[in-house]
Amino acid sequence: MIRTTKYFFLLGFLFFSGVILGQKTKVSGTVTDRLTGEAIPYASVYFQGSKIGVTTDFDGKYTIETYYATDSLSASSIGFKTLSFKVKMDKEQIINFTLKTSSIAIAEVEIKADKKAENPAHVIFRNILRNKKANNRAKLEAYEYELYNKVEFDLNNLTEEFRSKKVLKPFEFIWDNLDSTDQKVYLPVFMTESLSDFYYRKNPKNEKEIIKATRVSGIENNSVSQFLGDMYQNVNIYENNIIVFGKSFISPLSGLGLGFYDYYLEDSTYIDHKWCYNILFQPKRKQELTFNGNFWVNDTTYAIKQIEATISADANINYIYGLKVEQEFDEVEPEVWMITQDKLVVDFNITKKTMGFYGRKTTTYKDFKINKVRNDEFYKGTTDVEVADDANGKDEKFWDIARHVELSENEKNIYEMVDSIQNIPQFKTIADVISLFVSGYKVVGKFEIGPYYTLYSFNPVEGNRIRFGGRTSNKFSTKTMIEGYAAYGFKDEKYKYGGGITKILNKNPRMSFYVGGKKDIEQLGQAEGAFREDNVLSSVFRRNPAAKLTEVTQFKSFFEKEWFYGLSNKLIFTHRVLKPLGELEYLRINDIDETTEINHITTSDITLYTRFAYKEKFVSGEFERISLGTKYPTMEFFYTFGLPGIMKSQYEYQKLIARVRDKLRMGPFGVLKVRLEAGKIWGTLPFPLLQLHQGNETFFYDESAFNTMNYFEFVSDQWASASATYHMEGLFFNKLPLLRKLKWREVIAMKSVIGNYNERNSSELILLSNTYTLSKPFVEGSVGIENIFKFLRVDALYRLSYLDNPNIVKFGFRAKLQFDF
Repeated sequence: MIRTTKYFFLLGFLFFSGVILGQKTKVSGTVTDRLTGEAIPYASVYFQGSKIGVTTDFDGKYTIETYYATDSLSASSIGFKTLSFKVKMDKEQIINFTLKTSSIAIAEVEIKADKKAENPAHVIFRNILRNKKANNRAKLEAYEYELYNKVEFDLNNLTEEFRSKKVLKPFEFIWDNLDSTDQKVYLPVFMTESLSDFYYRKNPKNEKEIIKATRVSGIENNSVSQFLGDMYQNVNIYENNIIVFGKSFISPLSGLGLGFYDYYLEDSTYIDHKWCYNILFQPKRKQELTFNGNFWVNDTTYAIKQIEATISADANINYIYGLKVEQEFDEVEPEVWMITQDKLVVDFNITKKTMGFYGRKTTTYKDFKINKVRNDEFYKGTTDVEVADDANGKDEKFWDIARHVELSENEKNIYEMVDSIQNIPQFKTIADVISLFVSGYKVVGKFEIGPYYTLYSFNPVEGNRIRFGGRTSNKFSTKTMIEGYAAYGFKDEKYKYGGGITKILNKNPRMSFYVGGKKDIEQLGQAEGAFREDNVLSSVFRRNPAAKLTEVTQFKSFFEKEWFYGLSNKLIFTHRVLKPLGELEYLRINDIDETTEINHITTSDITLYTRFAYKEKFVSGEFERISLGTKYPTMEFFYTFGLPGIMKSQYEYQKLIARVRDKLRMGPFGVLKVRLEAGKIWGTLPFPLLQLHQGNETFFYDESAFNTMNYFEFVSDQWASASATYHMEGLFFNKLPLLRKLKWREVIAMKSVIGNYNERNSSELILLSNTYTLSKPFVEGSVGIENIFKFLRVDALYRLSYLDNPNIVKFGFRAKLQFDF
């Protein structure tokens, strides 16, 4: 199911996507008597299979305009035969009816029960699907609304034993805010509020949100404020797949709904003066990513009026023991349905018996403006979410007036309680421990010491190695970060060191500068996702000794400029001196065919790096940020130019690399991750400066590497690679009773690379004895099981080519710690 044309037509799709959504169908004309040519007043004109219709005026004229058109328009009147014509959907057109007279006769009617009659809920469901496009707000030329968003987190599973622990004595005052549900006692501990204006334009497609006010308990981070509005917390029940914590749940309104749900017509009644049907839906099979619940649907437009949906109790998702969605919709203008209230409740626990938390989101919408299109100037900017300068400074009086829903007494107490907790020394200690575990650094005033996992490591060259490092904290500066470290190897008796300065010039859009250097040991040919060489886990879990290391003396600086979220450039200058260590040798054949040893390689180059990830979002700290990803492909381009003579650089060359990554969600069939790369190097270079294809000599599974390839095993100056990993999300295991309770998930991967090597490069350095060129593709595959004990992935690896190379792994197992919902 790889969408091979996706990359070529992405920009065209983004530009034209607005014009393929639902438009109004407008039909006008006359209804006349075929025999006399006279107008037929008060004739009925209607779309077949719907309740959308009008009557002609005294002159037999009619006009009908609707989003809910069907493909046939009919006209009828007493004493005339009904006449129908085909309709061009989403177009304006003229259809004139000339009706024939008919005789009226009353015949005998016999009514019998049809035992094979279709489930009435299915009939209603198909009408819902037929009108999904018309009921989706994306059909509109433009819309605006104000929304109020409230997010609350509550600790739950608070047993008496837990509350009586000595360590919690300083926090006894918080128990005054305990609340309860039917099942669990919970304590509200965190809350946010936001008020924003949201804008949408279809053609060209633009979205914009201006967050006018935010109030966050316990967090002072403007980046977080961007995610308190409407754009990042929406559950659209009209989508075929609803993404919940990265998993694709089948929507009860999916086009595949009849294959995954049983539907039952339960009731019908008036809701807000609209006749509605109540449909119950239940999963057909156990453990699939589906919902239980019901919805009310209007009988004329087949728009959803209300819906309640809860994820199935046995759904194959980790740590989530309950999730409930409640939404309400209203017809804010004729034939325009918009969501007016949205509630989401999540019950998160590591296990059913451990302390966890509820996450609650309540959003209300009002002040709708429909089809009032704003100009291009309004949508200009580097980001589609703006936070007003005074958003965090609104007082209580403002919130009393502005919020759509009044706070409960417990909610009012949360802000004061969180501020009180943060001033307790024991809380600060707990927060520091959590921060150390997550970031690897211990904060001590204006400095951070770490990372802790590099304090000790070992390898055959250095023997036992110790490392101490740190960086300045946000208390020192939120614009400048200074970092450094020193290390010592007890076998080689050498000191290593490194450091750098990062300067943030602007945060939105991001602009930064870095300068730094190091003298340390590296493993060339290691993948970007691998554990760093001085990580103690890299030392312990190796299948081969780290005997081919390189001493690297490096100076590096770069300037980074983000043009808008998703598009950035980085201009990088790098100077490196490489010296072989251990079993690694640099050998060259001289003019008289003798082998001479080369002590070092020196190179300087400048690289222009471009990264494009359309609509990528980030949560940003002061210096670092975490990508929340994008549903579009991520593209990267590297162009490098070698600078001979600069800082004694020995080589002139050019290097071009293009890389594409994508995650293709396939609904109930899982997720396919694809990575494509191609590169070429112009010039004559020694093998350490060519493409050393990324291998892996540890027992950890590395997604970015070839896990059955050794370091230095293959080298190229021109190459292309592809990898695909198919996460099946329990597609088959969920259907096997013996495996269903384990909640294991299947995963399949295939990786391949092909390349060329120009022999002229050997004039610089001779290839190592176990280094080869790619005369044919290197291919490896793996099958594995994910979600073992909810955190472990184990793959069986198969090397499928170059099976005669020495000291290789043809088959083996690799493991990976993988915490995933």
